Amino acid sequence: MYSTILTIHSLVRWIALAAGVAATMAALTGSDKRTDRLGLLLMIALDVQMLLGLILYLVLSPYTSQAIEDFRAALQNPQMRFWVVEHTATMLGAVIVVHGGRVLVLKTEAAADKRTRRIVCFAIATVGMILGMPWPGLPYGRPLIRWSLG
Repeated sequence: MYSTILTIHSLVRWIALAAGVAATMAALTGSDKRTDRLGLLLMIALDVQMLLGLILYLVLSPYTSQAIEDFRAALQNPQMRFWVVEHTATMLGAVIVVHGGRVLVLKTEAAADKRTRRIVCFAIATVGMILGMPWPGLPYGRPLIRWSLG
């Protein structure tokens, strides 16, 4: 079950990242309707990612169970700290920023203010996702795509 959820989580991250880039670019250049649709897609992709991530974090991950046993030691280990704190915090931050941005846009009447809020929120969320991803080559890095569904 762990490897299946992890593989799906790994694949959906690319949808979330692509949606983040597309929503940010649309906010910079495009129409409000297109930007709103891409922003909704971004929010949905991040929500799915968060659900999968929470299942991994709270139930299935060997990193979390090991970290809970000795949290102080986990924080002193850069790889463990990344998974237990940094990855979790940056991705949760991206989810919060996108949801908050949608609420701010819905409560704003001026088109220029809506556009600015979309740009800022989508860009912050996208940068957060990029910073929080386990890129290959980093000490805590993972492959770009996982294919293990077993």
